[in-house]
Amino acid sequence: MKSKALNRSSKLKIRVYQSLVRPVVTYGCEVWTLTNRDEQYPTILERRILRKIYGPVQNEDGPWRIRMNYELNEIRGNADIRVAFIKSRRIAWLGHVMRKDDKRTPRKRML
Repeated sequence: MKSKALNRSSKLKIRVYQSLVRPVVTYGCEVWTLTNRDEQYPTILERRILRKIYGPVQNEDGPWRIRMNYELNEIRGNADIRVAFIKSRRIAWLGHVMRKDDKRTPRKRML
């Protein structure tokens, strides 16, 4: 994020990420077919975004480096886009479809 209004506050950047970016990334996750390989992509994307938000770290001996995964987990408390969230949305969608009338198209496809 390159906005001057967002330059100083990582808390504000996180709020923008959680309210705008995360919903866009998980939009339609109810109908995704996730393979084992696909389950890694949301977490990878989120870590990439968090590294941009929190920026690099300077080592004791001087050079700068990107933050490691464990450092991001310490900062955020493991609050990433989890496959469990995506799977819970799929179960909620399934319940919604199962409550529909048998004549509706989504319900017909389930039977």
